[in-house]
Amino acid sequence: MTEPVIALDNVHLTLGSGASTVHVLKGMSLEIEPGQSVGIVGPSGSGKSTLLMVLAGLERIDSGTVSVAGAALNTMSEDQAAAFRGRNIGIVFQSFHLIPNMTALENAAVPLELAGNPDAFEIAARELKAVGLEHRMTHYPGELSGGEQQRVAIARALAPSPKILIADEPTGNLDTATGKQITDLLFQTQREHGLTLVLVTHDSALSARCDREIRVRSGRIETGIETDGTDAPAAARIVAVNP
Repeated sequence: MTEPVIALDNVHLTLGSGASTVHVLKGMSLEIEPGQSVGIVGPSGSGKSTLLMVLAGLERIDSGTVSVAGAALNTMSEDQAAAFRGRNIGIVFQSFHLIPNMTALENAAVPLELAGNPDAFEIAARELKAVGLEHRMTHYPGELSGGEQQRVAIARALAPSPKILIADEPTGNLDTATGKQITDLLFQTQREHGLTLVLVTHDSALSARCDREIRVRSGRIETGIETDGTDAPAAARIVAVNP
């Protein structure tokens, strides 16, 4: 049996304090196999984006275990988690999170420079070319369209050659046509690099293209659904339940 690349066991997370305390994740358990694409869906406030941040080591859990690429993420210090994330996890955000006074090339090279990679700009240029931006490398974010900015963000996420690509509403700020282009690029990239892809989305067509669809409600995983890998309605069977 294949060892999961991501494994959560009975994860609880509470945010806030006093009267504003919110129990966001309530005993979540989940396993994701290497190379799978997984869509996480659910209503606003259900905990799906928080779950993604836990998988990336950006939120500290109260209890339970989080194992990513064979390492216990929940036992690491913030510095250790940041270093681990830099080597193993690429992240794409809805709002791009590009540095405005850096060119596309400089933005894509940031994680490699932070890691001290002497070939940072060569690798960043290669990744920008792979996402179709070889002609925009010297442009600043303000000179790029939304779709182009998201392509820079994808190139930046892929530059360190991560095992896992995490995307939080990657098409949320894009029009329908551009969103489809970015969706196609994400799945093409996953296939070419052999990545595990985990994404949060409100787009049912996007989640239906994943190998599995996981529904989150009120901080719990309702069902895990295995899809047919197309954008047709998810004809699937239940593969996991977290009561």
